[in-house]
Amino acid sequence: MPEHVSILQLTGVAFLALATVVWVVGLARLLRGGPSVAMAPHPGEALRALPGQRRHGPDTESVDLTPEERVAFARLVRQFSDSRP
Repeated sequence: MPEHVSILQLTGVAFLALATVVWVVGLARLLRGGPSVAMAPHPGEALRALPGQRRHGPDTESVDLTPEERVAFARLVRQFSDSRP
């Protein structure tokens, strides 16, 4: 061991070397397509914990407005369109 190098510096270099080796091995496994770290399901495999998705959206809702409400709504639409730059 060189005299001018402290034990903390040697430990730091050893730790960085070990971290580099672990990172390179992990990257090689990821790029090679080995066992995935994320454990993502295959595209055709459904998640069992989630309920099935609906094939269509919700039904359309509509409300009949009174004549006063229609006038108030038309006024509101005009007010918004007039304030537009």
